[in-house]
Amino acid sequence: MTAKDVLKLAKEKGAKIVDLRFIDLPGLWQHFSIPVSELSEEIFEDGLGFDGSSIRGFQSIDESDMLLIPDPNTAVMDPFTAVPTLVVICNIKDPVTGKAYTRDPRYIAQKAEAYLKKTGLADTVFIGPELEFFFFDSIRFDQNYNSGYYFIDSEAGAWNTGKEGTPEQPNLGYKPRYKQGYFPVPPMDKFQDIRSDMVLALESVGVRVEVHHHEVATGGQTEIDMRFDTLTKMADKVLWYKYCAKNTARKWGKTATFMPKPLFQDNGSGMHTHQSLWKGGKNLFYERGGYADISKTCLYYIGGILKHAPAQGPVRAAAGRAEEDQAAPGRSVDRARQSREVARLAAQGRRVHARRHRDLDRVQAEERGRRGAAAPASVGVRALLRHLVFTRIGGAIAAPR
Repeated sequence: MTAKDVLKLAKEKGAKIVDLRFIDLPGLWQHFSIPVSELSEEIFEDGLGFDGSSIRGFQSIDESDMLLIPDPNTAVMDPFTAVPTLVVICNIKDPVTGKAYTRDPRYIAQKAEAYLKKTGLADTVFIGPELEFFFFDSIRFDQNYNSGYYFIDSEAGAWNTGKEGTPEQPNLGYKPRYKQGYFPVPPMDKFQDIRSDMVLALESVGVRVEVHHHEVATGGQTEIDMRFDTLTKMADKVLWYKYCAKNTARKWGKTATFMPKPLFQDNGSGMHTHQSLWKGGKNLFYERGGYADISKTCLYYIGGILKHAPAQGPVRAAAGRAEEDQAAPGRSVDRARQSREVARLAAQGRRVHARRHRDLDRVQAEERGRRGAAAPASVGVRALLRHLVFTRIGGAIAAPR
C-alpha cells in the first residue's frame, strides 16, 4: 500500500480522524490523532513531530523533538471508536540525523530481520505467539501509608460458588473449578461470545485467527491464537491483539489483564512463542532422521535462547553449553524415557495426568481424599522439553510458558 492508497482508503471508509500509533520502550502503544483533513502524502515522507521526552526510555528534555513516520502498509479502520478512525502504525526517526531511532522497538524488529538476511543463514523468521489473559468483572487495588490490598472478581470464579445471588444477577453455578477451565462448553464456559466478538475485531484489522478457547484457570482465562507471521508484522499484531482484548472487554462491561499471575494457586497466563527459520521456502529447523526430526540449526537456536534467556528476566530452568560460538541446548528427555516412566507409574496403580506441569502424586492423593503426604514422583519431564515443545510449524519451538 502507498501513501496515495491510504488517502483513498480513508475516503472510502469515511474516516474523520487518523490515529498515529507508535511503541514505547517497555512495549506499549502510544498515540495521537489528527483530523483526516491533515492527512497528506507528504507526512509519509516528512513525518510528524512529537515530544519524545515524555515517553518512557526515550529522549531528555533538551533533545525531545522526534518524528513519527507513518507506515502506509499498516493502515486499517479502528473497530472500536465511535468516530470513524483510520489507524496507521508509525516508525520513529531522529529529526536531526534523519536516521531511524535506535530505541524504537519496531525498528529493532526490522533491524533484526535485516540482519538475519545479511548473515545468509535464513531469509525469514516466523513467529507464532499464543497469548493468554483473563476477562475479569472487577479489579481493585491500592497501596498507601497504612494499608495495601487487591481484590479480583469474576462471575465465573470458583471462589463465587457460595455467593448469594440477586434477582438481577442470580447465582446459577457453572463455575470452572481451579485448574479445570480447559475446555468445557457453555454454560460452564461463559466467555464464548465475548471471545468470538474479539476474534471478529481482530479479523477486521487484518489479523488471522486460528482458534479460541477457555484456558485452564477459573475466572475467565482465555486464549486466542493468531496465525504465525514474520517478526515485525507479528509484533504489530500482538499490539492489536492486546488493544482488541481490552476494548472488547470494556464493551462487555469487563476488564482484560495480561499480568502473568493474577490468581493465587491457579494457572498463570503465559505466551508460548513458536519460532522457525526459513530460506528459499525451506524450513531450516527440519531434518529428517535427526533427533526429533530437527536440524542442528534448530538445536543451536534453542541453545541460543536458553543462553540469553536471563537477559529477559527470571527463568525457571536453563541448560546449555558453548560450543565453537554455538550454544547447544543441553540434554533433553525423549519419549522413550517418558514411556518407561508411564509404565512404572501404571505398575504402581497410579494414573498419569496429561498436564505436564502437575505433580502426579499430589493430584492423585487429593482425588482420593488425602492431601499433601505423598512423595513427589520422579517424572523425568522436568527439563528442556517441559519448556520447549515442538509444534506443527515444521519443527518450530515454544518458549517457556
